Amino acid sequence: MPRFLILRLDGPMQAWGTHTFEDFRPSNLFPTRSGLLGLLGACLGIDRRDHAGLEQLAASVEFSVRVDRSALRPELEKPTPKAAVKLPDYHTVIEARRVNRPPKKGETIQSWREYLFDAAFTVAIGEKSGAPVSLETIAHALRHPCFTPVLGRRACPIARPLLDCGPVDAADAKTVLVNTLPTGGMIYAEGEWVSDQPMQIRDVPMHGRHRQFGTRQVYVHKEEPCS
Repeated sequence: MPRFLILRLDGPMQAWGTHTFEDFRPSNLFPTRSGLLGLLGACLGIDRRDHAGLEQLAASVEFSVRVDRSALRPELEKPTPKAAVKLPDYHTVIEARRVNRPPKKGETIQSWREYLFDAAFTVAIGEKSGAPVSLETIAHALRHPCFTPVLGRRACPIARPLLDCGPVDAADAKTVLVNTLPTGGMIYAEGEWVSDQPMQIRDVPMHGRHRQFGTRQVYVHKEEPCS
């Protein structure tokens, strides 16, 4: 039976980058595959130049992400409502790439970076068949991270422990998320789901001399909250 870890992504700010140049750095509305692999890689202590280690990690896991409408708080009986807001932050950058041209020596440009405020996500990390990196290894790293984990960018600290539970057995990722509080919200899943809303997203890291990304199919499912 498939096995899963449950991850909680909760913090004052998050940023999950999409196609970008330095003068505009947007954030996706939910965590990307590249961002989640980077988060796990940091906890495991995999250097970004260790292409073999990163490829082994990528071959070990698949992700299903639920956009939560509320967040659990240990001191409260009921989940706290959360409504994510996307806002830009203003920066200046020296000798940076623009959308329409390469860097220019000595030039300072204006840059806008998007962040998600008051967002919360629940992630089911599935173990692929023959995974080189086991869920037990990942779970230990999440409890005892090698490098400081962040929610997409270094300016986005975590507000609670990342690992909620696992490994747990379940028929599929949808079953795991439907039975994990707080319920309700859009689910974006890898794997062969039955969905009326498949979508293409370009967030699969391709390890080489330059940072490039491939495309994957994501299946969208709307989970109704339990009454």
